[in-house]
Amino acid sequence: MTTKPKKQKFTVEENETIDDCLNRMQAQGYMPVRRMEEPIFTERQHDDQIEVVPCGRKIIFEGKLL
Repeated sequence: MTTKPKKQKFTVEENETIDDCLNRMQAQGYMPVRRMEEPIFTERQHDDQIEVVPCGRKIIFEGKLL
């Protein structure tokens, strides 16, 4: 018998809404306890200098087993 981990992280995928991710968590038996956002950066060359520019964000939920 395989047991599920007590905590698991769920990332909101590119073509998924936050509600879709929360429904997926619930279907797997987890309840959201924490939301984290990580910025996504890209590098751009501008006048012989490299600029780091934010281009999006990644949303991650931490779920606790019900």
